[in-house]
Amino acid sequence: MSEFLARVFSAEVWGYVLPATWQTIYMTAISTTITISFGLFFGILLYITDKDGLRPMPIFNKVFGASINSVLSLPSMIVVILFLPLSRVIVGASYGPKAFIVSLSIVCIPIFSRLVENSILEVAKGKVEAAKAMGASNLDIIFKVILPESLPALIRNFVVLTITLISITAIAGSFGAGGLGELAVRFGYNRYRSDILAAVIIVLLVGVEWLQLFGAFISKKILKKRRLI
Repeated sequence: MSEFLARVFSAEVWGYVLPATWQTIYMTAISTTITISFGLFFGILLYITDKDGLRPMPIFNKVFGASINSVLSLPSMIVVILFLPLSRVIVGASYGPKAFIVSLSIVCIPIFSRLVENSILEVAKGKVEAAKAMGASNLDIIFKVILPESLPALIRNFVVLTITLISITAIAGSFGAGGLGELAVRFGYNRYRSDILAAVIIVLLVGVEWLQLFGAFISKKILKKRRLI
């Protein structure tokens, strides 16, 4: 056992793991930024165009919601593979971390859109009605009432999104995305390097646990600040 652990934490193994970790961080960071930008906008759009929303547009809401659900209904890896040609057009490559950023974003934007919508729906309707009664515009309600009130839930969902992205990048590695997933498959599994596989698992476990703790800490700080106000 001690010999195995020595191999897991050897310079040779981490010479493979550290570059792959940075590739995963690169893919996750950029994909998360793109996903949050579009997902937040789409989630708000789903909320305000609902029949009970700030600006009801039932037909648009149903069509747009159905479009999001159609992507959600497909397995993540199928969506990743389907949109690789689009990645080739946008970034000029269909292999490596950069090529998979577009596909990963398309997979996760519908997920985060629904998470944002659900977070907003948790906001007490009385606060929205009170803002309307005071003559607040729809934009004021969104940016001064809905988003601040739903911020703790949005942060928790941001953590869920990031963890989901990490897991998808790990799976995408088997299709040439690079990162920890490709390292685990090509070296850890195919070459029977259990030491590399164990090191990859350690990095993923530590990363996910850190994200969970960070998200919980920020969310609690916001809620605590509200209680003091």
